[in-house]
Amino acid sequence: MPCISPDGKPTGSGITVLKSLKEGALSPEEIASKTGQPLFRVRSGLRELKNAGLVEETQEKYGLSKTGEKAIQ
Repeated sequence: MPCISPDGKPTGSGITVLKSLKEGALSPEEIASKTGQPLFRVRSGLRELKNAGLVEETQEKYGLSKTGEKAIQ
């Protein structure tokens, strides 16, 4: 299940991952636990979201970029 649609906008599962980061940066394992999504899906989703500029990676944790913050408002 992709996190980014063909038009470049986050899908429902992408929004779920983005909303899990609203309170701060998390590891993929923490995101999987918080969202109930399988870890493999979270990891692939984070790659898509990072490539789309919606999340930023720092020291193996992911946080919202300014674009990601706008996407969930």
